[in-house]
Amino acid sequence: MRLVLVLSLALALPAALGAQGTIIPRPCLPIRPCPAPMPWGVERTASNVRVTLQDRVLHYEVEERFVNRGGGIAEADYVFPLPDDAAFQDLKLSIDGELVAGETMSADKARGIYEEIVRRQRDPALVEWMGQGMLRARIFPIRAGEEKRVVVRFDAIARREGDALRVDYRRGAPDARAVPPVRIMPVDDATSGVRSGDAARDRESETFSLAIPDDGRYGDPYSPTHRLVKRSGNGRITVEAEGSTREVTVLVPLRQSNEPAVTMLAHATSDEERFALITLTPPARIVRHTPRDVTLVLDVSGSMSGRKLEQAKAAGRQVLGTLGESDRFRLIDFSTDVRTFRDEFVAATPANLRAAQRYLDELEAEGSTNIAGALDAALEPETPAGRLPLVLFLTDGAPTVGETRPEAIAERAAKERGRARVFTFGVGADVNAALVERLALEAHGTASFVRPNEDVEHAVGVVASRLTDPVVTDLRVRAEGVKLDRVLPAGPIDLFAGQDLVLLARYEGDGQATIHFTGTSAAGPVEWTERVEFPDRERGNAFVPRLWATQRVGWLAAEKRRVGASREIDDEIRALGERYAIPTEFTSYLVQEPGMVAQNGPVPLQMQPGRL
Repeated sequence: MRLVLVLSLALALPAALGAQGTIIPRPCLPIRPCPAPMPWGVERTASNVRVTLQDRVLHYEVEERFVNRGGGIAEADYVFPLPDDAAFQDLKLSIDGELVAGETMSADKARGIYEEIVRRQRDPALVEWMGQGMLRARIFPIRAGEEKRVVVRFDAIARREGDALRVDYRRGAPDARAVPPVRIMPVDDATSGVRSGDAARDRESETFSLAIPDDGRYGDPYSPTHRLVKRSGNGRITVEAEGSTREVTVLVPLRQSNEPAVTMLAHATSDEERFALITLTPPARIVRHTPRDVTLVLDVSGSMSGRKLEQAKAAGRQVLGTLGESDRFRLIDFSTDVRTFRDEFVAATPANLRAAQRYLDELEAEGSTNIAGALDAALEPETPAGRLPLVLFLTDGAPTVGETRPEAIAERAAKERGRARVFTFGVGADVNAALVERLALEAHGTASFVRPNEDVEHAVGVVASRLTDPVVTDLRVRAEGVKLDRVLPAGPIDLFAGQDLVLLARYEGDGQATIHFTGTSAAGPVEWTERVEFPDRERGNAFVPRLWATQRVGWLAAEKRRVGASREIDDEIRALGERYAIPTEFTSYLVQEPGMVAQNGPVPLQMQPGRL
């Protein structure tokens, strides 16, 4: 019998709150024979999260401690997800009481070195890219009774919601009915079962703290989920959450202004290596918001039965709750056939909203998945000028009836969508991720993926709440005095009330420059300008290139799924991973014992040529 231990850990912001991390002892292989079956395995004993806010960027440090309570040597996979657009900085592993960092290299080379070290039963760790923001750290060995300490650091842009910056952290399962935070699963050749690790969970210590500058830019942090203990000193305000910190939300109030505010963080080490993080905060006073035409499309095929359908209905009720008196809406549900609440858009009156809620309550899951037909119905009506068309599209599968070719579906949607913004939600493991992502990205929307056991209602609710009040649509940026290159996100952007525009770019030139932001509002054209100093050299803000490179890799990966693989795209992803030390599908991050370097295999420093 071998043991599989799953410890759930979420390193996530609102867009991926349900994501869970795991640590899984690996099976015995010829190169790593197990001395004897272990009665129990690895337990997590502590999880400490420290977040620091600096210039609108959140710096995360997650420290995990694990103890092997089994009777033999264990090798574990520590799997953790990163928040959307977060940039991995490093992982440190405790080796002989010392925290040791690693280096980035090609994935094949790193894997070969790791396996060679494992054969010698030494102390490596290997961080590999798993896709969709998931990273895996392979840790060996964890000896019987030994404690291993793992420290993961990453950076993420602080997103604004309303009058505050929002900081979320969730570890463990997103729902009591999902996988428990600690699970021990004995597995042998014939049977498998689940036993709860309640004793381990009870012993686990959890902390969460957030530090912000005490310089007048921010108000006192507060939390809708926890009582916060505040302390001040050394120019910082630090708050700690009391009680269980499995789900923490902290809001940091911002000082409001009736004038737009533009900030820029630069990192420039040479003429070729110049990066900028540009943030636009629109004025607090907006004369008028743009009315919306909102279409909610729900998959009610047979695979959505049970809990998923109930969550989808609840998500629909949340969307209806965001509608204002100037908005119009439609409801579309589809399986083998496509059905609608009304044939046309209807005003968001109390009577219409009550009727729509009754319609949602009566939905049943059955039939196949006609994605093409549902998109045709959602994109068919034309929205008059002065209104913003939004489509929220939720599905848990791949097309099975009607047009089933993803490429043809995407091309037809591109011809039909007009000005509509499409926001997609892929639920579960069977969804066609490439199609869901392409439909959204080509229509100025976002694609959200809800993993098994995650909360569909929460994922849809977060997006719907952010789309409440359009402030400026088709917002574009240009600069005079310097050249902005490879700007991310690319293309025109819609800005909603309570949100900032955050851009990452490379720049050419230096000195004073004028940044222009132009777009359209309900009152007509909008233009905001700001004079900004772009430095010739700036060694601070070293996280900016990593954030830019991470978003660039994500953009390239989406292009690869959209147009197919090419040598040029693969070469750029590989070069970005190696240059900016981020795990990708072609690069990995290897931690070795002090005194070892990566060549064709691990070589002690004292044995290297030219070293004494």
